[in-house]
Amino acid sequence: MAVPKSKVTRMKRGFRRSADALKQSVYVEDKDSGELRRPHHIDLKTGMYRGRQILEQKD
Repeated sequence: MAVPKSKVTRMKRGFRRSADALKQSVYVEDKDSGELRRPHHIDLKTGMYRGRQILEQKD
């Protein structure tokens, strides 16, 4: 008969169950380029973030 080797604490059980609550990533359409990007992230195509040029533009 299968018997657990040790008790799983409430904290460890909660850590395991919290992965079930993860949601799919959210993407927003960039105002300038129209590309999809993550909120609060740099637009990798144009290299812009909050109206400023952060990275060099990809070709």
